[in-house]
Amino acid sequence: MAKTHNDFFVGYIRGVPRGSRALILLVTLAFVGAMAGAGYFISATQPDPGPGRFIFQHKTFTGILETSPYPLVRIAPNDTYPDGHTLLLAGQGKRGVQAKAATLEGQVVDVGGVLLKRGTIDMLQVGRRVPLQASTDGLSDEARAAIDLSVIDLGSWRLTGEICDGKCYVGAMRPGTGIAHKACANLCLNGGVPAVFVSTAPVEGGEFFLLSDQDGNPIDEELQRYVAARVQAEGRIERRGDLMVFKIDLNSVEVL
Repeated sequence: MAKTHNDFFVGYIRGVPRGSRALILLVTLAFVGAMAGAGYFISATQPDPGPGRFIFQHKTFTGILETSPYPLVRIAPNDTYPDGHTLLLAGQGKRGVQAKAATLEGQVVDVGGVLLKRGTIDMLQVGRRVPLQASTDGLSDEARAAIDLSVIDLGSWRLTGEICDGKCYVGAMRPGTGIAHKACANLCLNGGVPAVFVSTAPVEGGEFFLLSDQDGNPIDEELQRYVAARVQAEGRIERRGDLMVFKIDLNSVEVL
């Protein structure tokens, strides 16, 4: 009587029974394919975190400091910004630089750090190498004259968009938006990081706005409950140099 050979797999015996090899290979390939497909599907359904980024290269700028509604510096044309620019300022971590800026309003300052960029908003995270300080060399008359200090009232607008903390949105966190980021955003705003309004539609070519109340003051705690939600709000828009400011009416804000 002929012997029949039944495959029987024993884990401590080297080798896989010949009759089981095809099945194990098929199951392995199916598992790998399913995991790869699941990974692709999950990543494809996530929102784009956006192009915000740190530029990890220390840079120093000289310009005119303004503190309302948040500290910012208007810089003259240079190699980085041939047409000049307005830089928002933030400190290390979840802090602003209001304390350092308070005594320097309207002065020519030197300030250094690393840049965060997204769209038309650039923020400088002030470092220790060149902290925010009165300028040692100042600006030439030509450089000072090249800085755009104009303030143009663009009238009343109703905008739809999201209130974000400027540092995380611009690139410190990715994506730095949405309800999952609400607690982090409010911690940044409480620490003095500039607030920004990200509009779903442009106004005069700008979609990103530094945010203040109607009197030009920083965003207060009442408005922070609307952070990270899709909202509609009314207010006036100012163009200050190349920076857009949305002076929001607190009573008009509604969650959509």
